[in-house]
Amino acid sequence: MKFLNLILVLTGLIALNANAQTKADSPEEKLEKDRKAIKSLAGFYEVNFNYGEVTAPDPNYKFSKPYESHGNEWAEIIVDEPKRIVIQHMLAINDTTVIKHWRQDWTYEDTDIMLYTEGNAWKKGNLTPADVKGKWTQKVYQVDDSPRYQGYGTWSHVGGHDAWQSETDSPLPRRESTVRKDYNVLNRGSRITITKDGWMFEQDNKKIVRSASGDKLLAVEKGYEEFTKIDPKTFANAQKWWASQKSYWADVRGVWADIIGSQNTFKVQTMANGKLLYETLFSLGDQSIKEKWTAAQNKEKIKTALQPYLLK
Repeated sequence: MKFLNLILVLTGLIALNANAQTKADSPEEKLEKDRKAIKSLAGFYEVNFNYGEVTAPDPNYKFSKPYESHGNEWAEIIVDEPKRIVIQHMLAINDTTVIKHWRQDWTYEDTDIMLYTEGNAWKKGNLTPADVKGKWTQKVYQVDDSPRYQGYGTWSHVGGHDAWQSETDSPLPRRESTVRKDYNVLNRGSRITITKDGWMFEQDNKKIVRSASGDKLLAVEKGYEEFTKIDPKTFANAQKWWASQKSYWADVRGVWADIIGSQNTFKVQTMANGKLLYETLFSLGDQSIKEKWTAAQNKEKIKTALQPYLLK
């Protein structure tokens, strides 16, 4: 009888635990936890960048010098919708210089994805609702708002720890794109973990030589980007600059969205008519503010400016 009572008690406890787990894992509650984690990526940070190659299949491969850098970065939420959160990053240098940096768009159960191929070219992916069920896509964009890479994965919240990971191809990182010609695709294994002082962007990256005959692994690197919260006063100038520029850059994003959404494949060149793409768009932004262009004027000028950089 005692054994039977024990079984009944254990069965009751298991049922209670299952009910609690079901409640904790309800789609609405899980979605809200995801949103909270993503929104916590915004803030004012000191960022430390550390990258180093750790292995290579060729025993004669000469490892590159480890890369270390740091800076002050402000990440601002510019779109906050139930299933879409957009975060714009800005670099602040010496309290006087501002650089509009990368952007990350988070979209929930999004079947629209652009996959990097090579040579600054992208193609539309073939995702189904089943592929992205319960998952968030992180779409990363360059300083000029052209696409960089897009990957999707599930946010986990086990034991109060918030984390997300994905794997996807991308162009060479900016730290190597001007100095390396021995590989042409970076396969990014990304993990984001929320910490008590900010967040960690950990990467396991494969440097790939892609050709018509297939992919060849050149080397593997480990990367850490540590975002640690700091005093917002450091970013007073950046906030002032963004307040004057944000309407123009919203129009830039709109034009890019129309271009990307209307094509199954597209290719971007970073240089045209002797000017880099970001230089052209930044200069146009300054002119827009100075001459007080309307949104319609902005979009027309932006469309015209982008044409030389878009390849068939």
